[in-house]
Amino acid sequence: MPRRLAAAARPVRFTFEGIEVEAAAGDTVAAALLAAGHRSLGFSAVAGTPRGPYCLMGACFDCVVQVDGVPNRQACMTEVAAGMQVRRMPAPQGEGEVLA
Repeated sequence: MPRRLAAAARPVRFTFEGIEVEAAAGDTVAAALLAAGHRSLGFSAVAGTPRGPYCLMGACFDCVVQVDGVPNRQACMTEVAAGMQVRRMPAPQGEGEVLA
């Protein structure tokens, strides 16, 4: 079971795919989801395979999610807020196709 290194600050609750997640105030969505054991935040555009946070500093876009209905938000650059609704981005159309 993942655990935090430091004592949590004020708790903040939000949902990921309809599941309640508790985070510490100031956490990013990516950090909160990783701490809660969620590893897959989306799917590869080419193969449709699960993707998760990679760089955690906004350089890649492996952690994009939908936040309160707004698509393509980088989870590693978005601070959690009480009541926030986070969802995976829909799997890309034509997943699994090999590009020539």
